[in-house]
Amino acid sequence: MPGIDECLLEAMLLPGALGAGVADWTSGLALGAIGQAPGGDHEATAAETAELARMAAEHPGFGVAPSLGTPDLSATGPPVEDLIITTRTAYHLLCFIETAFDSSVFLHLWLDRDEGNLALARLRLRDLAERLVL
Repeated sequence: MPGIDECLLEAMLLPGALGAGVADWTSGLALGAIGQAPGGDHEATAAETAELARMAAEHPGFGVAPSLGTPDLSATGPPVEDLIITTRTAYHLLCFIETAFDSSVFLHLWLDRDEGNLALARLRLRDLAERLVL
C-alpha cells in the first residue's frame, strides 16, 4: 500500500501528467506535491483546488439519494467521487479519498490535454485513492 510520495510518483507515470498533489480540502493544506503546479506554486494550488473540492463536497445537491430525494446519510465520506475541470490546454482531476477519520483529503492530477487520457487517469487515480495509506 503506497504512502503519499509513492502515490504521487505513480500518478506522474500517467500519460500527459504535468503535476500531482494531495491536499486536505477543509484546510487547503498541501500534504504532498510533485511535478509542475498551475501558476508555479504547489501551496497556492492546494489552497485553490481545496476551495473547489470543499464547495462540491459540501453542496447539498450532491449528497442526495436519487430514489428518495433525501440526503444520503449512509455515506462515510463526501458523496462526490471526483471532479473534472477542463481548460483549453489541460485537465484537472480531483479525486476524493475515503479515510477512516474524516475523508477530507483529495488527489489532484494535472494533465496535458493533448497527451493525457482522461478516462485512464480517472480509473488509475481512483485505484491510487483506494490504496493510499495516510
